[in-house]
Amino acid sequence: MALLKVNCFMSQAFPNVSTGHIKRWENYHSRFVDDRNVDIWLPDGYTAEKKYAVLYMHDGQMLFDSSITWDKQEWGVDETMGKLLAENSIQDCIVVGIWNTPKRHLEYFPEKVFYSLSQADQQKVLSMQGNPVTHLLGRYPISDNYLKFIIEELKPNVDAHLSTLPGPEHTFIVGSSMGALISMYAICEYPDVFGGAACLSTHWPGLDGVAENPIPSALINYLKYHLPSPQNHKIYFDYGTETLDAAYKPYQLQADSVIKAGGYDDTNWLTREFPGADHSENSWRKRFDVPVLFLLKK
Repeated sequence: MALLKVNCFMSQAFPNVSTGHIKRWENYHSRFVDDRNVDIWLPDGYTAEKKYAVLYMHDGQMLFDSSITWDKQEWGVDETMGKLLAENSIQDCIVVGIWNTPKRHLEYFPEKVFYSLSQADQQKVLSMQGNPVTHLLGRYPISDNYLKFIIEELKPNVDAHLSTLPGPEHTFIVGSSMGALISMYAICEYPDVFGGAACLSTHWPGLDGVAENPIPSALINYLKYHLPSPQNHKIYFDYGTETLDAAYKPYQLQADSVIKAGGYDDTNWLTREFPGADHSENSWRKRFDVPVLFLLKK
């Protein structure tokens, strides 16, 4: 089984984009989590005379420019957003790219899900061997504080300094892998803030290398009891069939059953399988237009 990639680094290189431009809030200070860069993509023609929806995206240093990423891959966010906006296919929108840090797993692992595990299962996860994310061993998730950073510190500044539509119907959160887990967690924990979430290649196992892994069932159970109302929310999931993604389908089908039972239908929920797609930014780049259109289509 392929190992879960840890795409955290703190290069200060500035991304080049093909459409729009980047506004960087460097070493953004938080009282909840470690400081980090925030790269905000503004579309061509951005003006205070308009109001813009906002996509909050995790792993912000991986979104725009493959020449400065650790694996030389990127999401191509500027290309996809620029194209869809030029075609008038989606609402006017900006993207807030929140950089990860060496504590990525701690920040992205849903905290309440961890504490729903039995004490024995918590200790099994914390003491696991052979996990590539060695900085997580013996440490506890801090995702509740990561979400407080977004909700209580970052979003108010975005809404105060940029021309945004601040309501939940125009506020979305997007991520892949562990970033998909924290996006699902965010819309469940803060349904009055986020009107939609896109979860690409959701890493349902949570970690690698846990025999008789208790995490997927705990995640599905959390979703069952915290799924936001289908009356005013949209949820997107997807998965590929290669590398890490090859393991996701059985878990995603369980999640789909929960979502359907929760009252969602094809007007507000979409799950897609992408045969041949692997667990990489290159794959997410190829299909990024699908969740964007689902969340933001006019």
